Amino acid sequence: MKKAIGSRVDLNNMDNPDVVEFRKYIDEFFDEVKVKKLDNFNQHFRTSRLQHSINVAYYSFLIARKIGADQRAAARAGLLHDLYWYDWHTKETPQLHAFLHPRLAVRNASRLVDDLSDREADAILKHMWPLYPGFPKYKESLAVTLADKYAAALEVTTQWGRFFGETSVRKARGSVKRVKSIIDKKRRN
Repeated sequence: MKKAIGSRVDLNNMDNPDVVEFRKYIDEFFDEVKVKKLDNFNQHFRTSRLQHSINVAYYSFLIARKIGADQRAAARAGLLHDLYWYDWHTKETPQLHAFLHPRLAVRNASRLVDDLSDREADAILKHMWPLYPGFPKYKESLAVTLADKYAAALEVTTQWGRFFGETSVRKARGSVKRVKSIIDKKRRN
C-alpha cells in the first residue's frame, strides 16, 4: 500500500501519526486473502477495486475526523464497501449492479468481520446513495458515501492524461490558458 490516489501521504510511513492510526483500523483486514483478491478487478477506469477501497477507506477516515464520526468504523467500512468478486464491467454482471452490490458487500463483510458494527454495515449498505434506497443513517455512512464519490472522481480524472495521451492534456491546458487570458483582458477593459 503506497498512498490513496490524490493524496500525498505515504500510507507506509509509520512515522506519521495519522498513518499509524489509519493503518491500525484497517491492517487486520487488509492482509486477508478475500480483500487482496480485490486487486484482480478493475473498479473505475484503470484503478483496481483494492486501490479504490484503500482510497475510500483513507478519505472516509479523514472525513470522519472532520465531522466528528467514528474514524475506525468509517475506515473499516470504506475498505470493505465493495467486497465482491466479479467484474461489473462485463455482460455477465448481475442486472442493476449499482443497486444490488451493497447488499452483497455487507453480506461478505459480515462473514469476514466478526464484530461488524451497525454503523459499518449501514455505511457499506448506503454507500451508493442516492441509487440505493434509504438515506445514510449515521455520520460514518455519510463519510463513506462522500469518500466513495470523491475517490471515484479522482480515480478517473487523474488517469485521463494516461488514457488520452499527453497531447490531449496539453491541449486542455492550452484551452484553459486561452480562456483565462480572455477573462483577464475583459477585466482590464
